[in-house]
Amino acid sequence: MGLQCGIVGLPNVGKSTLFSALTNIQNVAANYEFATIDPNIGIVDVPDQRLQILEGIVNPQRVVPATIEFVDIAGLVKGASKGGGRGNAFLTNIREVDATVHVIRCFDDPNIVRSSGPVNPASDKEVIEFELQLKDLDSVEKKLSKVERAAKAGDAKSKSELAALQRYKAHLEQGKNARTMDATEEERESVADLFLLTLKPMLYIANVDENNLHEDNDYVKALREAVKPEGAQVLRICAALEAQIAEITDPEEKEMFLSEYGLQESGLDQMIRAGYALLDLITYFTAGVKEVRAWTIRKGWKAPQAAGVIHSDFERGFIRAEVIKIADYEKYKSEAACREAGKISVEGKEYVVADGDIMHFRFNV
Repeated sequence: MGLQCGIVGLPNVGKSTLFSALTNIQNVAANYEFATIDPNIGIVDVPDQRLQILEGIVNPQRVVPATIEFVDIAGLVKGASKGGGRGNAFLTNIREVDATVHVIRCFDDPNIVRSSGPVNPASDKEVIEFELQLKDLDSVEKKLSKVERAAKAGDAKSKSELAALQRYKAHLEQGKNARTMDATEEERESVADLFLLTLKPMLYIANVDENNLHEDNDYVKALREAVKPEGAQVLRICAALEAQIAEITDPEEKEMFLSEYGLQESGLDQMIRAGYALLDLITYFTAGVKEVRAWTIRKGWKAPQAAGVIHSDFERGFIRAEVIKIADYEKYKSEAACREAGKISVEGKEYVVADGDIMHFRFNV
């Protein structure tokens, strides 16, 4: 599955620094607005200790983790929805992602340019959201005018869509994100073709300094309060420190570095897993001597759909799936031992894949 998270935020909040650390690519991180002109794209492994467990048991020729694609989208500014800065181009980039990660500055540093005055996380959040809402409102209104004409001509589907679009329009006009509207599945389908920006799941990153890694400063508290109505998650990360961690290649040295700061894992690992969870994704595994691989699917998918991410033929000709729970695999140490212990279940087309399942598909085309 091609999954993308777009990293957004005002200029000079630490987006590009965070992205560089995340992807271990030294992208532009300059002290001026619009240091990022075109979106940078990086593919990042999803950290998963279960792969290490399987690798230790199977000893495969290679291990392939699940991945997420992160897009560093240039700093938005007030007026972006009307073309301010490089607004329209950047908003188009956001439209193409599956979820957004909003980086917000939660530290003081007089040496870092901030054209909009003192640090104010709640205000920064509102600026970005307002621009996204305006862009969505524009999209809804354009479709609304077309649908109105068709509805007046007697088209039944257009009449149904008209009511849904009017609800979304009213919701956005109140300064609310599309994702917070209590919409039916039919109503959501009415705007599916618009790829509304505020309909996408959102994760907030509070970029703090090293002194506030372990507790919320006043800025982070203000941000948490601002996002409380939508129930969104806020992760506290120091982008500057993450950039240093990303440069360490030796695992033991990295562990020691993290320990010095009282950290068990990097903030980026937390961010990657949070982004994965934000999109309501789970992982299943295939395990063999040639390859141990993690496969990304949506929560709730059935066995044939899960098989389809390997190859469309697997879904089209699906017969059955043999499933081992990873706890059993770890206990019995091999597929043969699991089979002998009766720990391999044979599942049909209605089986809902669980996170961590180890699967072998039987198919015929």
